[in-house]
Amino acid sequence: MISAGFLACLSLVGCAQTEIVVGSKNFTESVILGELVKFLARDGGVPAEHRQALGGTRLVYNALVSGEIDAYVEYTGTLTHEIFAQEAPQGEADLRELLEADGLSMGAPLGFVNNYAIGMARARAQELGIVSLSDFARHPELVLRFGSEFVERADGWPGLRAHYGLPQLDVLGVDHDLAYRGLAAGDVDATDLYTTDAEIAYYDLVALEDDGAYFPRYQAVLLYRTELESSLPAAVASWARLSGAIDEQAMIAMNGRVKLDGVPENVCAADFLVQRFGLEPEVRRDGLVRRLWRRTLEHLTLVFVSLFAAVALALPLGVLAARRPKLGQLVLGLVGILQTIPALALLVFMIPLLGIGFGPAVVALFLYSLLPIVRNTHAGLTAIPAPLQESARALGLPWRARLLRIELPLALPSILAGLQTAAVINVGAATLGALIGAGGYGQAILTGIRLDDVGLILEGAIPAALLAVLVQAAFGLFGRLVVSPGLR
Repeated sequence: MISAGFLACLSLVGCAQTEIVVGSKNFTESVILGELVKFLARDGGVPAEHRQALGGTRLVYNALVSGEIDAYVEYTGTLTHEIFAQEAPQGEADLRELLEADGLSMGAPLGFVNNYAIGMARARAQELGIVSLSDFARHPELVLRFGSEFVERADGWPGLRAHYGLPQLDVLGVDHDLAYRGLAAGDVDATDLYTTDAEIAYYDLVALEDDGAYFPRYQAVLLYRTELESSLPAAVASWARLSGAIDEQAMIAMNGRVKLDGVPENVCAADFLVQRFGLEPEVRRDGLVRRLWRRTLEHLTLVFVSLFAAVALALPLGVLAARRPKLGQLVLGLVGILQTIPALALLVFMIPLLGIGFGPAVVALFLYSLLPIVRNTHAGLTAIPAPLQESARALGLPWRARLLRIELPLALPSILAGLQTAAVINVGAATLGALIGAGGYGQAILTGIRLDDVGLILEGAIPAALLAVLVQAAFGLFGRLVVSPGLR
């Protein structure tokens, strides 16, 4: 259904990158570490960019294997118990062998461990007399809200529940940072902690003793594509300086500066490199206007590339559906099914085919745009009165001339309404593209949620809402210009 030329264009846009692309997962520590890796590559004379907060573990790891990114920081416990859970590696040698099979190498530990733990507000834990996870098992009434990934992953809630025989039933997955706010507000009894989170001290939380020794050690390590050792050895050599360079207190302090003090991740990372190595990374500090301009261009590109591609396919499908009623029901049914697929799921489905970033986001939006355009084109054509159609045939006009000169002009108000609906839907849905590194207004929204910064959330939400209003008004004005007063 999608032309080869369209897919080729997407591939070229989606694969455009500097010599090294660093990735990070969707939490603050990972973003800070990604900035450190980026700056060190540049200090080694290698151009590098950082694609921040790309998503969860599997998505980022798969992006590394496929070459969408070249390096990111992972944790040994995650490698052992999540990524290679089926292979059950028994030590570092096994891990390196498994990574080698995927074309990857693992650097030496960065110097700190960021373990999982289950945390409660100190006052609540003392009130219930809970000190350890064994004590936790005696309180089935507790309300648990875990990070969405922890709820599903092999070393998360399913294994923890089985290991300790935990009886709690009120368990849901939420954004990791939102769970902290729930604890502070008293709406949540416990959540999963990352032991280097600055919020543990800030909210006066207590990490329950893992007296059953369930959680493994999660040492931070740099993963990178092995081919870089020959193609860009200067970057690999520069990254080696991170070995043992970051202790737990330093990582907690960096997390706190970003999440509690509002310091941008790139500034925090640059300051660490100045203090630790005497480097002076060039830090780009975009003002509000510059950020809005960049995100507006990214958002408009997502919306209109996908919309134009959808028009090119949906209009012929709508005409076909109107001229072939039986086939038309099948066409309408198929595009209707596409509309029912959750947007996030559709984005994920596209990643194995098109990677991360612009490509899968545009294709997902393209598919979402089909239904309103196909349906309204079909409705507009089938609503033309039969006497008008008979008159056109009586004039002896061929079917192409009837379609272009009579039927499509008569159906134009309905077609434009479908285009307007598709465009407005795309403006809103395009914010989800930030989940896979496509940019746009969604980037500010996701960062604002992660940093508990209402200003950043509004920086993305308000322009997206205004753009939807402007798009709707623009289509309304365009309709008044191209549709005759009688048809309006």
